[in-house]
Amino acid sequence: MNFDEMKQRMATGKGFIAALDQSGGSTPKALAAYGVAEDEWDGEEEMFAQIHKMRCRIVDSPSFSNGKVLGAILFEKTMNGCSGDGSPIPELLARRGVVPFLKVDKGMHDEENGAQLMKPMPTLDEDCARAKELGVFGTKMRSVIHEANEDGVAANIAQQMDFGLQILSNGLVPILEPEVSLKSGSRAQAEALVLSNALDQLNRVPEGQQVMWKLTIPAEPNLYQPLIDHPKVLRVVALSGGYSREEACRELAKNDGMIASFSRALLEVLNAKMDDQQFDQALGNAIDEIACASTGD
Repeated sequence: MNFDEMKQRMATGKGFIAALDQSGGSTPKALAAYGVAEDEWDGEEEMFAQIHKMRCRIVDSPSFSNGKVLGAILFEKTMNGCSGDGSPIPELLARRGVVPFLKVDKGMHDEENGAQLMKPMPTLDEDCARAKELGVFGTKMRSVIHEANEDGVAANIAQQMDFGLQILSNGLVPILEPEVSLKSGSRAQAEALVLSNALDQLNRVPEGQQVMWKLTIPAEPNLYQPLIDHPKVLRVVALSGGYSREEACRELAKNDGMIASFSRALLEVLNAKMDDQQFDQALGNAIDEIACASTGD
């Protein structure tokens, strides 16, 4: 797929985006859930080798290329790694009809005004150039909103768009992810603030260009319909945010036009000790369930 073909697949494809972008902080937990204990690796390099092995097994599974996975969000080390046939992972994904994205954020600051903003990204232009060289279509970056604080939400959404415009200028499509915590005591109010601020920030997007949004499944179904329908939005996708797959799929199905971009909810039943047939069957069942919730089919 070339860039235009990827854009068309993202705009109209029936399916979801797999989030395979666990970073250093979340990797030990992801490996433990996958059945790889901490005594099976020693140091960061071996840890990332284990998670890379898991991701490659997922990507290489037949069910991952069944047409229901529209895209995959990659961690930088995965993007730069090679698949079993020697191809860069983004190239392999594109050949199989899966649009590749790169996680670009460098983590978050501590909470202030009920929100956690992203840390600086001094190498963002270089990261985008490398990603584009490898055939990546877009990026993803995450920040978190804990409370319905107007200043905190406004700063969070504005920062997402600041970086988003920089990414657009590099020829990639950004996924903006201002996650609202499911644990928030003012979640519904925070989500309403996210919507109003997101609509305001979209005025900054140049005519003819589009961004994507990755958002917590809203407490009020179809709250984000104005974003889904907006001409400067390519697609609105949902994070699982701590829900189990069953819960995430049930809540997502209440929202027309919003598709999944799940990580833990996609991978929760996979285990390193499974043989290839068991692994592919478990992954295929998860893919089918999440795709159904995303498309209503």
